[in-house]
Amino acid sequence: MSFDRRTFLRTSAIAGGALLVPAALAGPVNAAAPQFAHGVASGDPLPDNVLLWTRVTPTPDATPGSGAGPTVELGWEVATDPGFGTVVASGTTTTGPERDHTVKVAAGGLRPGTEYHYRFTFDGVRSPAGRTRTAPATEADVARLRLGLVSCSNWQAGYFSAYRHLAARSDLDGVLHVGDYLYEYPVGGYGARGVTVRPHEPATEILGLADYRRRHAQYKSDPDLQALHRAVPWFITWDDHEYANDTWSGGAENHQPDEGPWAARKAAAHRAYFEWMPVRMGPEGRIYRRFRWGRLAELSLLDLRSYRSKQTTPSSGDPGDPDRTITGDPQMAWLTSGLAESDARWKLVGNSVMITPISLSNIEARFLEALGELIGLPVGSVAANADAWDGYTADRQELLGQLADNRVTNTVFLTGDIHSSWAADIPLDRSSYWWNRNSAATEFVTTSVTSDNIDDILKVAPRTVSPLAEAALRTRNWHLEYVELDSHGYSVVDVDPDRVQVDWYYLNDRLSPTSGVRYGRSMATASGSQRVRAADGPVG
Repeated sequence: MSFDRRTFLRTSAIAGGALLVPAALAGPVNAAAPQFAHGVASGDPLPDNVLLWTRVTPTPDATPGSGAGPTVELGWEVATDPGFGTVVASGTTTTGPERDHTVKVAAGGLRPGTEYHYRFTFDGVRSPAGRTRTAPATEADVARLRLGLVSCSNWQAGYFSAYRHLAARSDLDGVLHVGDYLYEYPVGGYGARGVTVRPHEPATEILGLADYRRRHAQYKSDPDLQALHRAVPWFITWDDHEYANDTWSGGAENHQPDEGPWAARKAAAHRAYFEWMPVRMGPEGRIYRRFRWGRLAELSLLDLRSYRSKQTTPSSGDPGDPDRTITGDPQMAWLTSGLAESDARWKLVGNSVMITPISLSNIEARFLEALGELIGLPVGSVAANADAWDGYTADRQELLGQLADNRVTNTVFLTGDIHSSWAADIPLDRSSYWWNRNSAATEFVTTSVTSDNIDDILKVAPRTVSPLAEAALRTRNWHLEYVELDSHGYSVVDVDPDRVQVDWYYLNDRLSPTSGVRYGRSMATASGSQRVRAADGPVG
């Protein structure tokens, strides 16, 4: 920004007039006023309340992470119509450099199960208008819930066309992002088959508070990400790359002693995340939380990084050690009691890493190293998916045992992390599953928005060799019903009283900012079945 404040306000006031266009009809978000260069977002909807977010640039020097700029006041308003003719909630709030000029407002007094439109105002300039909705009343009989499901959106590995295609849909109630919303690597650190498509800002690996703020700002400058944020509310949890690769409670694989204390880096990542994301912070900075969609569904969002033990390796640690944990005891108690006590038809779990057990013992050597890189295994190990629930089998067995003991049915895990597509029954006892088919829950895993998967790691053409690995995986793992290791894209989760169905959609080319999309596969689990089966076709 090389203009002065007066020019800054005058030019953006002209742009602000265009922002009165209804959100559903507005053009690209990157044409917005520079004061609101990072768009708007909403999240964590309750029956009477929804969280609204934006970031304001009050002066040209108040760039993200700069610590510069004044404390300022913004107005906000919520209306029932896109033209803001009927405003039902409004107010003012302040922000400043101490929170990187981000704004979060819990807009209350709203009606359950209702669509709303919202916007912010600073110095007479309006933000883009966003569209959101509240959750249905707690005891409402709800016919349907439909969510976009996304994970692993790496700026350097391509374009966020998956977000654009989801934003173009008019049938979504929200978006569930299950982790790796951004990546911490330096320029060239992790791209598309080793090639940087769009360089990260800052160019170095992010370590301090200013770094994390700047990286969040870069991701929120993406027009497709902005479009999806302003279209629907989001439910979001983190995985490791919001901090550093393979994060655990006391460190991370991608954190070295010469990079300073882990506690300081973790605190910086945590603070920037809660500033920049439309996410409610619980007691003591807690992010695991629960949402209800009438009597139809309850969604539990997990935090599988903050409290976990360090990952095992082939030479150290026992995945079955009962003293090891992926959830921590308080979160496990919260999860198991919540699932057991819920009277919702479906118990959905936003789960950042795969809970389904997998064995790689019959995989050919050419696939083994690539699969190990994809799912967090040390090279040469076939023992466990060490960064996921396979590396913490005592916690997994406690959770699944609680589901069985309390006769909890219709538990569905919605997962990301491993840059590929999976649908599976989750065996209560994997050793006997081949003959008794005793499943405690089901899991659907969405692929990456952009991050490398098997064909990228092997540097081969898509769908040329991966079908062999997919077939081998299903032969050794009878509980796997669908595996696709090559494609990038997103999923749509459709919930009704009778079943949960997931549709996978795949990008034609993640390297193209205008990529088209193709339908991949549909899988579903029927109420009471605890099993996954093929569905007839996509919803919507």
